[in-house]
Amino acid sequence: MTPSARRRREVVRMQAAELFAQRVKPPEVARQMRVSLKSAYQWQQLWRQGGADELLSRGPGGSRCRLSPRCLEKLTRYLEQGPAAHGWTEDQVWTAARVATLIGRKFHVSYSVSGATRLMHRLGFSPQVPARRVAERDEQAVAAWKEATWTEVKERGRPAGATSASKTRQASPGSRHEDARGAGAA
Repeated sequence: MTPSARRRREVVRMQAAELFAQRVKPPEVARQMRVSLKSAYQWQQLWRQGGADELLSRGPGGSRCRLSPRCLEKLTRYLEQGPAAHGWTEDQVWTAARVATLIGRKFHVSYSVSGATRLMHRLGFSPQVPARRVAERDEQAVAAWKEATWTEVKERGRPAGATSASKTRQASPGSRHEDARGAGAA
């Protein structure tokens, strides 16, 4: 949630605290503030425990980043250098698994693949999925096979109109319209 969104929510909670001070019941607070009944009851309980101060924002949710701002700057520079600079020479993509490994190597901090993905997005990067190819793949042989063999092997498609998604029988061309015109003319 953005800081401005957190402030807006905090304003709503402070307005709810004022209503609780006026002895307004949670269902009415929920209706006036356009929040869930559950939220209104939770806010009332917090308000009873410590007043309006209990309803103040506690900052961004979720676990805090395990890397310092300085380490995040270093990580950004490492990512900009590319995977080859850090030992991955088979392809030039940053996967989330590689970034998690890099963080472990450079900062001695363990990150899951999903945590590394979120961190990459936060830094303006996106994890890539490398194209998986067999190391022994012969690109020229593949191209030759596609040209010579694939066209012969490939199943030909059905002609248009040979099938119908409808459960009813298809009429033969022009039969229905001719019958209707013929009956009217007779």
